[in-house]
Amino acid sequence: MKRKIIAGVSLTAALIVAAFIFFKFYFVFGEGVKAGELNFVVYKGYIFKTYEGRAIQAGFGKGANTALQSYEFDFSITDQAIADSLMRCGGKVVELHYKEYLGTLPWRGKQKYIVDRIVSVR
Repeated sequence: MKRKIIAGVSLTAALIVAAFIFFKFYFVFGEGVKAGELNFVVYKGYIFKTYEGRAIQAGFGKGANTALQSYEFDFSITDQAIADSLMRCGGKVVELHYKEYLGTLPWRGKQKYIVDRIVSVR
C-alpha cells in the first residue's frame, strides 16, 4: 500500500514538473509579425553561441521615467540561414515573423522572441 502511494505521488510530481517545463520553455505563447529598422544581428555566447538581433520600431513612447524612448524589438534567431540573410540587411526596414515563448533556453537564445522567418525587406 505504501509503495502505491509513493509511486502515485512520484508520478503526479513528475507529470507536474514535465507540464511546467513544457509550458514554460516549449509552448508557443504567441506569434506575430513585427516591423522595424534592423539595428544589428550578432553571433555571440560563451558556451552556447546564438544569433541575437534588434529592430528599432517606428514611433516613440513614454517610459516609466517619463522620458521618450524608442520601441526596440530584441529577438533571437535559431536558423543560421535566416541569421545570415538578416546580417546583410542592417539599416533596412524588415518585417519579421516571430514566436513568443514564456521562458528562454540557453541554446535557443537570450530572448523569449524567436524569429523564424523574414516576411519582407525594404
